[in-house]
Amino acid sequence: MRVLLVDVNCKHSSTGNIVYDLYTALRDDSHAASVCYGRGPIVREPDIFKFGLDAETCFHAFLTRVTGYTGCFSPISTARLLRQIKKFRPDVVHLHELHAYFINYAPLIRYLKRSGIPVVMTLHCEFNYTGKCGHAVACDQWMTECGNCPHLHDYPRSLLFDRTKDMFRRKKALFADWQHLTVTAPSDWLAKRAKQSFLGTKDIRVIHNGIDTEVFYPRDASAQRRALGIADGEQVVLAAAPDLMSQNKGGRYVLRLAERMSRPGLRFVLVGADAAACPMRERVTVLPRTYDIDVMAQYYSMADVFVICSERETYPTSCLEALCCGTPVAGFAVGGVAETAWDDAALCDYGDIAQLAECVAALLSHQNSDTRREIADAAAKRCGKSAMTKQYLALYREHS
Repeated sequence: MRVLLVDVNCKHSSTGNIVYDLYTALRDDSHAASVCYGRGPIVREPDIFKFGLDAETCFHAFLTRVTGYTGCFSPISTARLLRQIKKFRPDVVHLHELHAYFINYAPLIRYLKRSGIPVVMTLHCEFNYTGKCGHAVACDQWMTECGNCPHLHDYPRSLLFDRTKDMFRRKKALFADWQHLTVTAPSDWLAKRAKQSFLGTKDIRVIHNGIDTEVFYPRDASAQRRALGIADGEQVVLAAAPDLMSQNKGGRYVLRLAERMSRPGLRFVLVGADAAACPMRERVTVLPRTYDIDVMAQYYSMADVFVICSERETYPTSCLEALCCGTPVAGFAVGGVAETAWDDAALCDYGDIAQLAECVAALLSHQNSDTRREIADAAAKRCGKSAMTKQYLALYREHS
C-alpha cells in the first residue's frame, strides 16, 4: 500500500507530528509512505518533500490581506505538489491542513477527483466548510452560506474585502461531486459540526488524535525548574500554545487569572508568548515558543496544573500531552476541549475567570505524586498514538 500525506507542517506542530507519526507507522508496517508539506524547516528523510516555497507563502499571505481571497496564490508550490503525487503514485492520499498560505486547494482537489485516487481528509479545524475561518466560534453562517463575515480581520486576515460568500460557494461546488472522499474528525464535537455543513453528505468518521507517550511522560523536571528560578515548594500553573497571546489562544485570560491568583508560592509560566506583548507581572514567567518536544515534556512535568483558555479548540493535543506527563487540566469548556480533558479536568464557562480560578485552586490542593502517576497512566492508555495509527491504517486498507 502506498499512502501520501499532505499537511502544512512535518515533525512539528500538532498536525505535523500526527502526519509524521502516520508516516512512521506506515513504514514500520512495510508500506510505502510519503509526506508532502508546505512550511517549516527541511526534513531530510526518505520520501518527505517540502513543496512549499517560502517566498511564495509570504506573497500568498500578502495577497490574502489585500484581496480578501485565500488558498489561491501558490501556483508554483501547488504544481510542485502535483508533480510529487504523480511521481509517487499513491493508492491513498491523506489530506490534513489546507490553509496557511502554502497551497491552491482547488487545483489539488480537481486533480484528485479526476484521478479517482481515494482520499481521506482530516478536519483539524473548520476551514474546509467555511468561507475562510478556521474557527467559526459563535457564527453559524457556514450552515447555510457565508457572507458579511464577522471575523474578517481574523486569520486568514483580509484588510478590506469580504470574499467569504464567493469562497464558500467555490468550496461547496468542489466538494459536491467528490466521490472517493472519506472525512475524519478528531472529536465528536467537530464531526457533528461537519455533518451540519455541506460536507454532511460525506462519510464522516471520528478518529481521535494520539500522541507519542515515549516523549510525553512524567519526567524529573527539577533542572528545568532551577533554570527558570522556580523555588522548591513553589507551585506552577502552565499555559502553552503557539501564539499564546492571540485572540483564539486566550493568553489575556491567563494573565487575568495570574493577577487574580497572585500570591507567594504560586508561579505562572507562559510558553509561546512574546514577552513584549505581556505586561510585566510579579510571579509570571514568559517564554518563547519551543519546537523541542523534549523541552515541552519537561515544562508539562514541572507544572502542577495546565490551563487552556482558548476561544475554540477542536481536539487540543496540548491537553493530552499534559495529562500524559501527569499534569491535570483546567480551562474553558469550549469545542472539543472536554473530549481531551476527561475526568481529571476542571472546566468552566468561557471567559469566567472567577470560576476558572476556583478550578485551578481545587486541582492545586489535590497534588501528590500518586495522583500524578494515576493521571499519566490513564492518559497513556487512552491517547497513545498507536490507537490513532491503527485506525488510520485500517481506513487506508479499506480504500486502497
